[in-house]
Amino acid sequence: MTKRIGLLTAGSDCAGMNAAIRGIGKAVSAEKNLELIGFRDGFNGLVEDRTMDLGGGVLSGILTLGGTILGISRNIPQAMPAANGTADLTQNAVDTYKRRKLDALVCIGGKETIKAGLRLSQAGLNVVVLPKAADNDIPGTDKAIGFDTAREIATQAIDRLHSTANATHRIMIVELAGVSAGWLTLGAGLAAGADVILIPEFPYDFGLISAAIGGRQKAGRNFSLVAVAENARSQELVEFMERAARKKAGQQSGSDSAVNAEMERIGKGYSGETMLLARRLEDETGLQSRITILGALVRGGTPTASDRLLATQLAEWGVLMVATGQFGRMAVRMDGAMSSVPLEDVVDKHKLVTADHGWIRGAYQVGTCLGVKIPGL
Repeated sequence: MTKRIGLLTAGSDCAGMNAAIRGIGKAVSAEKNLELIGFRDGFNGLVEDRTMDLGGGVLSGILTLGGTILGISRNIPQAMPAANGTADLTQNAVDTYKRRKLDALVCIGGKETIKAGLRLSQAGLNVVVLPKAADNDIPGTDKAIGFDTAREIATQAIDRLHSTANATHRIMIVELAGVSAGWLTLGAGLAAGADVILIPEFPYDFGLISAAIGGRQKAGRNFSLVAVAENARSQELVEFMERAARKKAGQQSGSDSAVNAEMERIGKGYSGETMLLARRLEDETGLQSRITILGALVRGGTPTASDRLLATQLAEWGVLMVATGQFGRMAVRMDGAMSSVPLEDVVDKHKLVTADHGWIRGAYQVGTCLGVKIPGL
């Protein structure tokens, strides 16, 4: 009996998603009892029953393409845009699944896709998730699709800024994706020889950064490269936010206006804290600073060989999971071996950089300032 598989790509785009689509299509076509149907624009297509035929040579030539031929959206069934905010349209997704007589749904996406996949699984759908995340913050797997390409692009960007920083005697600050985890910033920063690397896991001491750059100035190196994750925070800011939280909970007295003003500043954008860092460094060092925000740049373009291989492996494993009835799970590659983990084990969790990670030790060994003193290093 033929099994029908639905496929969608959700969340933010990243390189390697088309490679995964191709891998799934190739694996399905190799099996006589499997069929594949694509849904357009992530969960929007599932909720609205908008499909794309993935046969007839559509998958030819997409291995090297960035983005996703299916289109993408951040919307999830349990929180779809509505006139008065959002609406739970999970039942619409279930109805489409049944109307299309699907036997499984494969979702390529990140943390929100995992959450949506778990919800659909609990609603009775047979769901398999393939992990993708340019910032590599999905737990349970060595790497997610898109990370290697993002790291390579970020490394090249920092490399290119090195000569400009040197020629102009400036501090070049490169802001990278990383709301909760600093894998992209740490990996690219270390690979490109950044002088300072700041990540969310370790709130930084500005004094240590200033001292590190000051030391370079004394040694005749009147420029520096700083790689900073978008959500890296100073120890001062973290302490203030903790005080604000206590204030909000009624556990601490103080000025509401001061707390509110600072919280408003914090929420103005990804680069707000980075801009403050740049200004403080100019004041302390006397060097001009410039900020480059890579943003979505690291998500596009041709995927690296590593991302193509990972996407192909995860795709093949995902189809195997469907064929063998392993549902409500995420395909992973852990310690080099392919396997799967329950969605419940990874939902609402983050893979964070730890103090004992080899990249942290490596950074210390080559004299990179991480803005914090870590015991034992």
